[in-house]
Amino acid sequence: MPGVDTSKRPTRAGDAAAETRRLLTAVTELTGVRLPVRLWDGTEAGDDDGFRVVLNHPWSARTLLGPHVDVAAGEAYVWGEVDLEGDIVAALDRLAAIGDSGLSARTWLSLVPLARRLPRPPRHPRDRRAHLRGRRHSPDRDRAAIAFHYDLPTAFYRAFLDEDLVYSCAYWTDDEDDTLAAAQARKLELVCRKLRLRPGMRMLDVGCGWGSLVLHAAQHHGVQALGVTLSAAQAEVARERVASAGLADRVEIRHVDYRDLGRTAEFDAIASVGMVEHVGPDHLAAYFKSLHALLAAGGLLLNHGIVTGAHDDVREQTDKGFVGRYVFPDGGLVPAWRVVSELEAAGFGLLDVEQLRPHYARTLRAWVRRLEANHDTAVAAAGETDYRIWRAYMAGSAVSFARGSLGVVQVLGGKGLPALPAGRAWMLPGA
Repeated sequence: MPGVDTSKRPTRAGDAAAETRRLLTAVTELTGVRLPVRLWDGTEAGDDDGFRVVLNHPWSARTLLGPHVDVAAGEAYVWGEVDLEGDIVAALDRLAAIGDSGLSARTWLSLVPLARRLPRPPRHPRDRRAHLRGRRHSPDRDRAAIAFHYDLPTAFYRAFLDEDLVYSCAYWTDDEDDTLAAAQARKLELVCRKLRLRPGMRMLDVGCGWGSLVLHAAQHHGVQALGVTLSAAQAEVARERVASAGLADRVEIRHVDYRDLGRTAEFDAIASVGMVEHVGPDHLAAYFKSLHALLAAGGLLLNHGIVTGAHDDVREQTDKGFVGRYVFPDGGLVPAWRVVSELEAAGFGLLDVEQLRPHYARTLRAWVRRLEANHDTAVAAAGETDYRIWRAYMAGSAVSFARGSLGVVQVLGGKGLPALPAGRAWMLPGA
């Protein structure tokens, strides 16, 4: 790189500090993006923009530029090489700006000699990685993937979710004082209204989580509801909640794969909220065909799921990415048009599509704030490592939704073309 001497390696802490500043300066010159940073010796660079990147060791900057930058940066934070003080969403948005600066791989490689002048970082344990075996999306492997993502202690999820344990995109108003609890209750009601639930109807919730939707549907719409989940921990808590609410005669929770429900049960309405992301792009056709077979003639399906933001962007989570390695193994995302296409190919009539991207960005920011506020509770439940993994994961996801690389859509389909009221006012909570 012009003007940069890469001929020697530092041997003292002072040398490492100087070389770290040179590396940061080079990054700023290449990308036009400046990070507010504090080094391990207490010196700071860059204006505080509500956050600061803290390099805790002489080798910390080197860890950020390892192979697979996504994993390297995530692991640097998880293992405490780097801290993110203040607004972590703003910090990761700034880091995303560096990634989006359009530099070629060759230009990035020009930074490697500078990074290698810093001390070599120590090795860290890899015990929090997902280690799945067997054929991808086979029933046994799917069960293991779900357990990895959802079977942390419930107290950990309570540290950031609302009291009803709704783990999906909320539905917000423009009121800045709107609360997470109100927004999640509004989302549950939105799903129920779109499905036009009425007393006595039979409803299936595929991937029911801790039972929030089936409880809401039974309490407020009088349905007979079945919730299914591959998470044993979620099923146990959901059953406890059903019993506590006195709804055991109207709500059943099964720890079972939706593929094992057979083709004889017929439901008047099916909800799938935050489940399709676990199916895998190559299995969407079978997924929608299974749901079509379970739905009665004239029934409605509401599929709510995360999608990619670009037409040709199909993603399969692997252990080469931070999210696939530490949070969401075997997840898969497709663009919204692909969800609609697969739904129609399975025999559903398309009735409505709604993009909730801004709602999820706001939901994730609320979850991050709650997790940070309940740090001690979360760490007592699952440990500092999982706290850091999930803080980084949710903050990074908030950035992805805000920048448009991710979206979340609710797609309403019918078995046949059920008659619906004109307009969309009938489906809105409070209408």
